[in-house]
Amino acid sequence: MKYPGYQPTIGIEVHAVMKTKTKLFCNCPVVNPVHAEPNTAICPICTGVPGAMPVLNRHAVEQALRVSLALGCHINQTSIFARKSYFYPDLPKGYQISQYELPIAENGLIKVHTSQGIKSIRIRRAHIEEDTGKLQHRLIEDRSVSLVDLNRSSVPLLEIVTEPDMHSVEEVRAYAEMLIKILRYTGVNDGELELGMLRIEPNVSLKKIGQDKLGNRTEVKNLNSVRSLERAVAFELDRQYQILRQGGKIKQQTVGWDETNQITILQRSKEDAEDYRYFPEPDLPPLVIDDQWLVQTKAQLPELPFAKQQRFQQTYQLPENILTWLVAEKDRADFFEATLEVAPSLSPSLVATWQTNELTAILKTTEANTTAITPTNFALLLTALQEEHIDRKKAKSILTTHIQTNADIQEAIQNAKSNAQLSPTELSILIQTTLSSHPHEVEKFQAGNQATFNWLFGQIMQAVKGKASPSTIKIELKKQLDQK
Repeated sequence: MKYPGYQPTIGIEVHAVMKTKTKLFCNCPVVNPVHAEPNTAICPICTGVPGAMPVLNRHAVEQALRVSLALGCHINQTSIFARKSYFYPDLPKGYQISQYELPIAENGLIKVHTSQGIKSIRIRRAHIEEDTGKLQHRLIEDRSVSLVDLNRSSVPLLEIVTEPDMHSVEEVRAYAEMLIKILRYTGVNDGELELGMLRIEPNVSLKKIGQDKLGNRTEVKNLNSVRSLERAVAFELDRQYQILRQGGKIKQQTVGWDETNQITILQRSKEDAEDYRYFPEPDLPPLVIDDQWLVQTKAQLPELPFAKQQRFQQTYQLPENILTWLVAEKDRADFFEATLEVAPSLSPSLVATWQTNELTAILKTTEANTTAITPTNFALLLTALQEEHIDRKKAKSILTTHIQTNADIQEAIQNAKSNAQLSPTELSILIQTTLSSHPHEVEKFQAGNQATFNWLFGQIMQAVKGKASPSTIKIELKKQLDQK
């Protein structure tokens, strides 16, 4: 046990920016946070001008509903928005519109694969809220200044909160990766941590074994990758254990992750719910989701990643690493199955291996996207390879040329087949046929007439028409004559 006497206890809060064209409570566009000029997508509503009235974005609610259903949550068909009051320079109203006592969804469950088997992680709640603005810290004329950009203010977020059900760094990573898959499969978020479109914030504590009460927790912010999440949780567990081992106490606080130095840094003491003075948002009515809306949304859900991985495992029996890669993106899994639908006789292992390795490498090298080849053309190529009409090297060359120039893949395969060397199987069959057609010459050879070997060799050389090397033909011919 890494932490004798203690059990790691980790819950995770995730803020996912939902993919909408406009903000949560106004018609301002949602703009690229990297390329847009500061404060160019703002209005009186998202900048908190007194008297400006919010109007809820229906598409944001639909996306929140889709994810909540995918997480297996109970949907509160009437939910309430609330004001979360705190003061910060990038929060112009002095409060954030969120949900508190009655969120859109509660009591969900995510299943993940770990080295110890399948782990279930409970979802406490999922709720809709608006994003804040963003501070930019700069040095201007030798002065450190903080500038406020409100382009992000009121962008729609879905916050997803787990129960403290994770007890290792491995489980934390598995949860984060599965949640990212679900967000991608439902089309709500692309999982871009590095751009701030998805923010993962673990709450880390150590619980004394034998006690029900959880230890004081620290919330970790500023994580821009799943790898950073792993390192930050591992560091924080180690830090807390050293303090507890020396008889110290853990303070409830918010820390930031310093990627450069691989340490956490204190930001502020951790707030409790009462510090935010929640109360119902007076400018918004209750959010009501009727039965029809709920049923329609549920019917539109795709097959989700955990279920897809289980089905792929049972149906196709692929290696774990390839299986995990395929189901990580819905488009990858769909392309794989579409290829097999076109050519059911294809080996699933061959399709998966070529999609994972060769196709991915060529797309990366040529900077092309996945639409550069269709499942039909991919199936044509791999069928020719599987049936040994072309070899692996030629198949890779045809695939590269097709992606780069959109050359006709069927024509390329036919040209390659007419010029291709015979495969060992094809050569063996051809020699068998020749020997069967000349039984008398075979008998002469077996009687000791070595000149007959050269005659048979000449017959085979005419038949192969240069598609096999003389040395290869001689080896295979001698092998078959010796077996007669």
